Parts: sequence; structure tokens; C-alpha cells
Amino acid sequence: MDPGTHFVFGTHPQHGFVAAFTSSMPAHLAHWFLARVQFEPVPERPGLFRLTEPERDGPRRTRQAVQGLRRSGYAVHADVGLDSTVSSGPPRLVRSNGLSERRSRLAQAAAGRSPQRGPAPTTSPPPAQPIPPKPTYAATAHPHAAKQSR
Repeated sequence: MDPGTHFVFGTHPQHGFVAAFTSSMPAHLAHWFLARVQFEPVPERPGLFRLTEPERDGPRRTRQAVQGLRRSGYAVHADVGLDSTVSSGPPRLVRSNGLSERRSRLAQAAAGRSPQRGPAPTTSPPPAQPIPPKPTYAATAHPHAAKQSR
């Protein structure tokens, strides 16, 4: 076992899922951490802790305790069955159901601009249209056209 190990997890024939702390860990701090991950001290064995209610999904809860202590920065040694980082065989090929590719396409579509909409709005207002100059010629009146319309 690595000399920098703080906690050790395993199985015990009498107590079920157990944990212990090494000398590199202060006893009061180890007790506090193990109590938070649902381990209680074994009365007749000082330094040994057992999982409370091991019949209630004990292996999963013990693996979660190992992961939680590692995420907190502690070095943890665990039996193979209780260590989620150790695989129990060659990796299995997972058949893709296309869900990740579909999500990726949806995310790309959501990030882009719809082709149904116009161009992207500009940050500055559109340039002002110049006013056309006044015509230089005089307007002609058609008197006959005005009489016929009445």
C-alpha cells in the first residue's frame, strides 16, 4: 500500500463493508469524514468503521464514499470490487444510439442564426437617406383636366 494513503476500504466477514484510516490521517478528522459518508465506529475494534445499514445497497454506497473522499483530495485504497476506477475486465464497446450526435447538431443549430430570418442586425443605425433637391423647373397647370373632373 502507498505510504501516502489516508483511508482503506474493504470487506470484513463479520462487519461487512469496512473502512479504516492510516497514521497519516488525524483520528478526529478521519472519524468526522467517515461519519459523513455513513460509516460508524466498530465498538470492539478501535480504528475500524463499518457501513451503516449495509443491506441497503452497500456496494454502491461504499463506492460513493471512496469517490467522495478522493474528490476531497484524500488518497484512498479500496478493494477491487469497491473501487470504481478499477475496471473488472476489458472495456465494453458501447453501441451509439445517435443521441450525442443529435444533441450536438441541436446545439450547433441553436447557436447559429436561422436562414428564415433576415440578415443579422447591425450595431449602428442605418445611414440617413439624403433629401432629394427641389426641382428647378416650374410646374405646369392643366386647366382643362381640372374642369373635366368635376
